[in-house]
Amino acid sequence: MDAIAELLIREAERADLPAIIALFANDQLGGHGDTTESDAFGEYLAAFDKIEASPLQVLYVAVLGGEVVATFQTALHTSLSGRGSSSLVIEAVQTREDMRGRRIGERMMRHAIAAAREQGAAKVQLTSNALRSDAHRFYERLGFKRSHFGFRMPLK
Repeated sequence: MDAIAELLIREAERADLPAIIALFANDQLGGHGDTTESDAFGEYLAAFDKIEASPLQVLYVAVLGGEVVATFQTALHTSLSGRGSSSLVIEAVQTREDMRGRRIGERMMRHAIAAAREQGAAKVQLTSNALRSDAHRFYERLGFKRSHFGFRMPLK
């Protein structure tokens, strides 16, 4: 099956949450503490509600054969630097392990880039775990350039 032809990218719905959560929980490298345990569902639901209520954020899913096989999120960020330019930030990119290598990620990134253009963003940016060398090659193949070092400080 040609994933590029059959793939549907759409805004996530509440009913997609179990599949999205499973994508993150199955990520052995991410280390975000995601879980499919039922007692954590309320936290995911609260986050979904915040994202859905924000006019500047969109959570997407990629659907193939009626199943959610990938997800990503975008947020439009405007700064005074760059003469008040906006950046579309791509976050939480995850493709189901058995679906990798089918150009699903490429389709998602092209969708995000098109959304950035529609919103008048000056650039698209993302961060990627330093251990994800395959992902880094993927992003570079799509035209992303390594430009900054990232820093993080956990607060909880």
